[in-house]
Amino acid sequence: MSSRKVVELFYDVVSPYSWLGFEIICRYRNVWNIELKLRPAFLGGVMQGSGNKPPGLVPNKFLYMTKDLDLLAKYCGVPLQPPSDVFEAMFQKGTLSAMRFVTAVQQQEKGGDKQVEQVSRELWRRIWSEDKDITEPASLSEAAKRAGLTDGEIQEVLKLSTSQEIKDKLKNTTEAALKYGAFGFPLLVCHIDGTPQMFFGSDRFELMAHCIGEK
Repeated sequence: MSSRKVVELFYDVVSPYSWLGFEIICRYRNVWNIELKLRPAFLGGVMQGSGNKPPGLVPNKFLYMTKDLDLLAKYCGVPLQPPSDVFEAMFQKGTLSAMRFVTAVQQQEKGGDKQVEQVSRELWRRIWSEDKDITEPASLSEAAKRAGLTDGEIQEVLKLSTSQEIKDKLKNTTEAALKYGAFGFPLLVCHIDGTPQMFFGSDRFELMAHCIGEK
């Protein structure tokens, strides 16, 4: 059997397309011969660093996005339902505290990404399915509890998430995405024969399969 190919997924829970890409690659992880590495990052930093403009700020893109997400949610079997105020959720409240929290979960986790996967999913569920807050400590705690973390673990993660260590780690991961050429999320990077190949979006899996030699 050939060695497993490493696939990195850079994402931010503010991005609904990242949720779709996240769920799809998690499914393919069980079919393809890959090692999936989750890379929670800050989309705001990528947009600023790349000079990109969010689709919500372009009227026609925003109208298309709402219809597109509805179709994709049904097709992918993901319970995605836009919040009552998409603009506020995506551009006013922000997810810096949430992504620091996810980064802290990953830092605390011993071996694998099971907890960070579950916490990320619960945060997406809150914002993109239940129209709930993901900025306050109580909201982050509730998502983590649903993901299976204990009260003690949650308190440790909350404390760690405000540390300079975690701020730097999130910044470094975001900068790593920019070095790959990121201009938005989700960003999937397949390492093929020592060479990274970047794929943007939640609809590039057929091309990715071709590049890594999978069906």
